[in-house]
Amino acid sequence: MNWDQVEGKWLQLKGQAKEKWGQLTDDDLDVAAGRRDQLAGKIQHRYGVAKEEAERQLDDWSRKL
Repeated sequence: MNWDQVEGKWLQLKGQAKEKWGQLTDDDLDVAAGRRDQLAGKIQHRYGVAKEEAERQLDDWSRKL
């Protein structure tokens, strides 16, 4: 699934993102609203990973959708 589709279906996918990244709060996910750069930043902050790692996780997750 590409990120335009993720953004369009964010309300349905938000729960799956919460399962994948359990340390993200509902507020984090609401602020990100499916925007890839925002979500990557939230993952970086909560998990203490580099930007490249957050991007890789997002790529893996979106391919599995």
